[in-house]
Amino acid sequence: MLRDEAAGYHPVEEVREGEAAVREAGLWIGWRDGVALVDRLPGHASFPVRRAGARLFSLAPGQLGRWRANFRFTGCQCSARWWYEQWAVHVAHTPAHADPFRDPRWSRDRDERVHLYGSPRPGRR
Repeated sequence: MLRDEAAGYHPVEEVREGEAAVREAGLWIGWRDGVALVDRLPGHASFPVRRAGARLFSLAPGQLGRWRANFRFTGCQCSARWWYEQWAVHVAHTPAHADPFRDPRWSRDRDERVHLYGSPRPGRR
């Protein structure tokens, strides 16, 4: 779901599928013996800095995975501006059908959200 100031913060949701959508979400999916290996690609966020990829989880057939993360971006030096993004990426290793995430039972749930100014994770004390 996207909420952009330029659009009056009206939510916009998108469902994407295929290899291009996977890369746009910062992921890479490989395959080994019928298991989907879901990796996070390096990113360009100012915080948290993630310069190397990492395995998020693996999904056997029929399993659902969710990766949650948030980021702070600063743009380039020629056009310095700040913006924040919070992602919830759902991955299904299932045959295509209307909505595999309608009533999800997450087989894998990876939460990498952080406080964007270096403090402990939100909600923790």
